Amino acid sequence: MKKMVSFPVKDEKVFKIQMLNWANQFNIFCLLDNQQYNIHQPSFECLLAAGKKTNIEAPAGNAFELLQQFYNKHKHEWLFGHFCYDLKNEIEGLHSHHEDKIGFCDLHFFVPEIIIELKNNEAAIYADQKAAEIFKAIISGPTVITGNIKNNVTVTPKIKKSDYLHIIEKLKQHILRGDCYEINFCQEFYASNTTIDPLFIYNQLTAVSPNPFSAFYKFNYRYCLCASPERYLQKNKGRIFSQPIKGTAKRDLSDKVNDDKAKNYLLLSEKEKSENVMVVDLVRNDLSRICKPGTVQVDELFGLYSFPQVHQMISTISGVPEDGLNWIDCIKATFPMGSMTGAPKKRVMELIEEFEQTRRGLFSGALGYVKPNGDFDFNVVIRSMLYNEKEKNISFQTGGGITFNSNAVMEYEECLLKAEAMMKVL
Repeated sequence: MKKMVSFPVKDEKVFKIQMLNWANQFNIFCLLDNQQYNIHQPSFECLLAAGKKTNIEAPAGNAFELLQQFYNKHKHEWLFGHFCYDLKNEIEGLHSHHEDKIGFCDLHFFVPEIIIELKNNEAAIYADQKAAEIFKAIISGPTVITGNIKNNVTVTPKIKKSDYLHIIEKLKQHILRGDCYEINFCQEFYASNTTIDPLFIYNQLTAVSPNPFSAFYKFNYRYCLCASPERYLQKNKGRIFSQPIKGTAKRDLSDKVNDDKAKNYLLLSEKEKSENVMVVDLVRNDLSRICKPGTVQVDELFGLYSFPQVHQMISTISGVPEDGLNWIDCIKATFPMGSMTGAPKKRVMELIEEFEQTRRGLFSGALGYVKPNGDFDFNVVIRSMLYNEKEKNISFQTGGGITFNSNAVMEYEECLLKAEAMMKVL
């Protein structure tokens, strides 16, 4: 395990910018940013992993087996990395045939050279080299992120509105027939032949839409610019927590009366609450596969939380994991997260493959870290732009939970609402 040295930080916001500017020199790095929220008892304000000592890349097939072998060699190290949605193929024996213009591998984890944890105006640096030199290099760097969009970005939806509305009606027929209860259906927005400065765009995105599970992830020439509000799975102090989001209402910051109406809509909407309950039941079922009998509980149902663009309904489910299980067992038993699939999970993933027109890839996957003590925390990769610098492709996807009571036009508008911040910065 690396040595840790702490340094006082005068201004956390400025230091974050300096960290990003400094980290951008590395081919692989991951910044996880709480964006000064306190709604989920964060263990840090910001966590940066820069450079790689070693890493693993694996396609779906035997990815979890290879990850377990990798972890066995590096149990006493920090690990950072991602799981792509298409690992479902390994877990459930499914397939993915759609196009993927970004190309993140299904699974990637790395042991970082340097870790910096920012908390309470203090930067704790874990490194084999001299921490003081690293800190000095960071604070001597630029205090702003400069850049621009080098050519006009024309974002195109993969699915036309008329086709989207038709698909929703087809999905409702599947629900009526009893094939499923709820399905998370998503659509892609993309731009080709586009050159952007990912760091500049990420800084713009999080300025417009700061969220507690934000992340900037660079994996060679592929980038994830993430402004996620959702936690997938965390282990902390002997318990596992999942906090699915289901229920969205647009905010009106210019009019408090209208803003409160939007909030009350979530609290009173049977449709939104039924979506939330369905995913809570699904998560309870997933956690019961890995937790001790009688320990799975709903800590909060229909919790209402406000973010810059939207109000969200978030529930919290937790349990005590069975003895002898590690973090990989927990992921494999619960992935993909229920909020991005629907119920029953395997059948809706088959329908997702049938009706969506783009491979999800890292979207609706997870990004996060594992500590040397085995505790971990992973977000849900939503409200995120994915960029392939080599191919010059940008992609982002949005969607929502479809039930039999869903209104197709309103679901389409919710997709546009979730895409609003990303459209704005482009």
